[in-house]
Amino acid sequence: MQHQITGLGQLAITVNDVRLALPFYTQILGLPFLFAPTEQLAFVQCGATRLMLSPPQGTGEVGKNSIPYFQTTAIEEFYASALEQGALGERAPQLAAQMPDHQLWIAFLKDPDGNLIGLMEEKR
Repeated sequence: MQHQITGLGQLAITVNDVRLALPFYTQILGLPFLFAPTEQLAFVQCGATRLMLSPPQGTGEVGKNSIPYFQTTAIEEFYASALEQGALGERAPQLAAQMPDHQLWIAFLKDPDGNLIGLMEEKR
């Protein structure tokens, strides 16, 4: 029997205070809230992947995570709306790559802890 990875089930994002970070992910990014078993641990859903928000657990530093890239539509409008709601802009939407059948657009925001958050849209 061959073992294989079938997808990304969960991604941990380190934050200083879950109660302060949660509105960025649920209100600004619009991700559905799942549950919070403690004040310093919360889960939100992103498509098939669950995001875990928590302070560093033995390793890692706040604001120095791997960068999650969230797929979106209308990236320019999404980015502008996020800024209007208080998100910190890092890089406005721009064309990153011209592919044979689409354009890849990328933008970056920062969450309240300085974690870099990528936005991406594949424009056909």
